[in-house]
Amino acid sequence: MTKKQLIEAVAKETMVSRGDCDKVVKAALDVIVEALASGEDVTLIGFGTFGVRNRPAQKGRNPRTNEEITVPAMKVPFFRAGRVLKRKVNI
Repeated sequence: MTKKQLIEAVAKETMVSRGDCDKVVKAALDVIVEALASGEDVTLIGFGTFGVRNRPAQKGRNPRTNEEITVPAMKVPFFRAGRVLKRKVNI
């Protein structure tokens, strides 16, 4: 499902205009991104938790030259599905 399809589905489900749903979905995603960028976790009860993990620096290889390189440490976003979502998916 694309963001456009999500917006259309929400508009249909809530009987709100697509324009208004577009604003709401974009705003919700922006708020989640900003919270993650500032180091906060975002927990949506019954759906799951968005968070950020620290990935340490590690050694890797350039596949073209077989040269050993160091992959720098970085922060990576993750999603952990909630219990309700897991049950719904496994039905």
